[in-house]
Amino acid sequence: MTLDPIAVPPLDAPAASAPGRVVRPRAPFGPDALRGLCGGAVHLPGDPGYDGARRPWNLAVDQRPAAVAYPADADEAVEVLRVAQRHGLRVAVQRTGHAAAALPALEDVVVLRTAGMTNVQVDPVRRRARVGAGVLWEDVVSASSPFGLAGLHGSSPEVGVVGYTLLGGLGWLARSRGLASGSVSAAELVTADGTLLQVDAGSEPELLWALRGGGGGLGVVTALEFALHEVATAYAGWLVWDLRDAGRVLPAWAEWADAAPDEVTTALRLLRLPDLPAVPSPLRGRRLVVVDGAVVAPEPEAGRMLAPLRALAPESDTFATVPAEALARLHGDPGGPTAAVSEHRLLASLPAPAVDALLAVAGPDARTSVVSTELRQLGGALSRPAAGGGALALVEGRFSLFAVAVPRGDGAAHADVAAVAGAVGPWASTRRYAGFCDGRVPPGALWDAPTLRRLQAVRAAVDPTGRIVAAHAAPLPG
Repeated sequence: MTLDPIAVPPLDAPAASAPGRVVRPRAPFGPDALRGLCGGAVHLPGDPGYDGARRPWNLAVDQRPAAVAYPADADEAVEVLRVAQRHGLRVAVQRTGHAAAALPALEDVVVLRTAGMTNVQVDPVRRRARVGAGVLWEDVVSASSPFGLAGLHGSSPEVGVVGYTLLGGLGWLARSRGLASGSVSAAELVTADGTLLQVDAGSEPELLWALRGGGGGLGVVTALEFALHEVATAYAGWLVWDLRDAGRVLPAWAEWADAAPDEVTTALRLLRLPDLPAVPSPLRGRRLVVVDGAVVAPEPEAGRMLAPLRALAPESDTFATVPAEALARLHGDPGGPTAAVSEHRLLASLPAPAVDALLAVAGPDARTSVVSTELRQLGGALSRPAAGGGALALVEGRFSLFAVAVPRGDGAAHADVAAVAGAVGPWASTRRYAGFCDGRVPPGALWDAPTLRRLQAVRAAVDPTGRIVAAHAAPLPG
């Protein structure tokens, strides 16, 4: 007999029963089985809160997952993963959604938002922090700075600690202290089948190694423990020139940065700032060269290090001794979600021909929609394999290039950031740094072959069917 589908009651409707016989309601299936989990904080397509819940940080990405769930703790994450496994759903983890453009299609994926896991514990004696998966870097800065301690955060205070760290973590202390992933000492992780693990060097050494810069795809990290560093102050600020000075500032900075001591970490940006209220009034609508960064040294010594750049006569110089907590907002990254497209490369060197090529596509005479062409200074501790540093023990190259444009629907933004990346192609490394890769890149560009094979073996052990979806992850072997 064939049932008329119109006559079949909805999944949540009470089932009819004959006298004296109890008929239990049919169990929900698929994404609908998630309803009621996480205290009801689950959003499915069509629900009033779905569109807000599915939105990533990059508004240029239109992700449409099967469901979005907000677990408040590890136990609720366990429930989501177990129900997802029973119903053939995969799981992706997001806090802010910065790397959403690198994810595959999400039609069968539950996006697990960790925003409710906000516990921060600082142990000033052991110089350790333990944070929940929803903690942003600004929360760690606020909790650790009163003790003269600092985590190895990046250039935005509104980036999630866990996602940033799993990809390596490259910030203003990187050339003197290394990657943030190298400071990780323990993690709490839920595997794809819903098993809760405490990960440290004694219990799960291989998994800990993989979590230290090995990207995602290994499970849902619900808490992370890492070392804090004794940094109470830094000599930090901006040097600013008009973009017309780029022809003399960029080559001088490149030569200076390549030889600078490890205590110095800076970036140079070629900026085309919009005339918008969100931009500080002195900079609004201007085209600029900006060198910003931090020197972890006493002021007289730091001043001597910066002297060659100050000799270039910047129109503005804000470098001064500041509390370490000020570094979190030094770069002036946009606050709140925005739409953007970008390209990234690691550069083995930045000789005069590379500078000329870059100025041709991003300098004062270029016609481009790129709003920021950024070069970050690498080397120092980043170029030396850290003892026990994990899956990402160093970053290849002397400089990192990151070009950003705002899409306007005509394809110009994609073409222009590609042109910037292409201009430095002859000097680019074959490797990339995952934390700056908004789009998909081959795993072989993120890790060398032996590391990738080791990561694949770890992932096969904890997620043999590939239920965890991540922006940058080692593929399963085979």
